[in-house]
Parts: sequence; C-alpha cells; structure tokens
Amino acid sequence: MNIQDYEIIVVGGGPNGLACAIEALNMGLKVLVLEKGTIAESIRRYPKQMTFFSTADNIAIGNIPFTIDKPKATREEALNYYRKVVEFYKLPIRLFCTAEKIRNENGNFHIDTSTGDTYVAKYLILSTGYFDFPRKLNVPGEQLPHVKHYYDEPYPYVHQKVTIIGAGNSAVESALDLYRHGVNVTLLVRGETMKKTAKYWLIPDLINRIKEGKIKAIYQHHAIEINEKHVIAKSNDGDNKVEIESDFVFILTGYLPDIDLLEKCGIKINPESKEPFYNERTFETNVPNLYIAGTLTAGIRTEKVFIENGRLHGINIVKDILEKESKDH
Repeated sequence: MNIQDYEIIVVGGGPNGLACAIEALNMGLKVLVLEKGTIAESIRRYPKQMTFFSTADNIAIGNIPFTIDKPKATREEALNYYRKVVEFYKLPIRLFCTAEKIRNENGNFHIDTSTGDTYVAKYLILSTGYFDFPRKLNVPGEQLPHVKHYYDEPYPYVHQKVTIIGAGNSAVESALDLYRHGVNVTLLVRGETMKKTAKYWLIPDLINRIKEGKIKAIYQHHAIEINEKHVIAKSNDGDNKVEIESDFVFILTGYLPDIDLLEKCGIKINPESKEPFYNERTFETNVPNLYIAGTLTAGIRTEKVFIENGRLHGINIVKDILEKESKDH
C-alpha cells in the first residue's frame, strides 16, 4: 500500500472539482484530484448529441477561454476543453481511482482508494456531483432489463415504442431526439406540464410535436408498475388507469447525491431536501476542514447548482483554507 500526502485532496474530477483544484494550485497549495472515471465523467455519460444550456464562456474554468464557433458547446467540445485545461495546468489527477473509504484521523483525512493506495490531506473537498444515483420510482418492474435511467443515443430504439417518464431537460431532449430518429415516443408526466426548468427553446418544439400527434403525452399520471410489454400508469386523482405499450422505458426523473458517502464522512444531511449542512460563505461542512463544492451542495434540488455557478465555489473554499493556514502560522 502506497501512502501519499497532500495539503488538499479533491474527490471528483468534473468541472467544479477541477476548478477547485486549479484554484488551490494557483495559490501554491499541493493538491490532488481523485476521479473514479475519466475527466468530466458525468459529461462523458451525457447523451452523445447534447448541447449545453449555458454558453461556453459560462462553463469555462481556470481562466482558460472556451473558444468554439457557436455560443453553446456540445458534449464532445466540452470533454475536449476540460481535458485540455487539465493538461495546461498539469493538474495532478488520478483517474479510475475511487475513494472507497474516508477516515478522519489525527486532524488529517485518509482516503483509501480502489487502486490500493491511500492518500492523506489536511483538507478535503468533495465534488462528486449527483449523476451516479438516479432517483428511483420504486415501482414493480423498475429493475427489468429494458428499463433504463440514462439516455445516450437514439439508434438502438429506432422503430420501437419507447415510454419516457419525466418532465425535465432529459425527458424533453430525449423525446425530441428519439422522435427524430423514427421512434414511437410517449411521455408520461406527473404534472400538468413539463418542468419550467427545462430548456426554454426546446419546449415550443415539443409542444408542437405533441399537438401534431407525433409525440404522445399523458399528463397528471404516474407509473405504478412496469412489465415486459407495458407501463401501467394511474391518474393522480386515482380515477383512471392506462396501459402504455412499451418496448423500452426511460425513467428520467433526476438524480441524487451520494448521501451514503457524505454521512460516512460525518456530514449532517437535511432529511427532506438531502442538502448537506455547510457554511454558505466558505462551503465548509459541519466536519472541520471538509468542504463540498458544485452540485453536491444542492441535495435533490439539482436545478439550483450547475457548472455556471458551481465552478466559483473553489474561490471561497481556497480563500478559507488560506485564512486558516495563515492563522496556524
């Protein structure tokens, strides 16, 4: 077992975690990033043709311009950009290295990893996002092989009947993408409309396709069971039940932070919102010297924090660390 010491360890190599590490590096602190996948792993798992909501300038990090021909970046452009930022700063990062156990011993954090190495740091920043834990419906049949919680591309579903459960960005984009590739799409929406947080320029397109009958939409219903051939849904008032013929089902109802990891670290969690307890100025949690950054701060309210504002968290975190270090000396 190899043990290595750092001043700061960042767990999570997405844009917000990278921004924290770059800020620390720029301030002369010895920092390491641990990432269980590749650089910007969550973005890598986005739908292949996805375009960002924010403009390229607003998802840039480390004062490195994000230069592209169009205002908004695609998934592929973003992945290339973040890779180049890491290379520009020669950022110390361990890829495919999962933080399996975090121990707080004698004022230092010990992170045991999947590679067998242990890393030690005085300060720890968790920026693990939320993309690994989809919000489950907890209905019978959710575990069936034709039911998926992530959407990547349309081609496996051409000429198939696909039901999408959800009302946010993922549901809207996926429905339109599948429809345009010859898929028979039905949207199952619990509310009266799609969510207001969905990309505003896509909503008119979706509404028009629904009006034309090219995409089916069933509002104010929720799934109560999934079987090999159907999604069974019930109206919110309980008066109506429908069976939706489905070859594939996408449950795109959002994601959750890694609550288990946070609680094992000793961080207090709001039982309703799942938001971790932290100082809104410094981002330090109730555990001294343990900070959180990015979408991890939002709990289940993931629409509150995204790259555009999460990338700035590192400024406050590193400032607080430097203030602590100056007092110690």
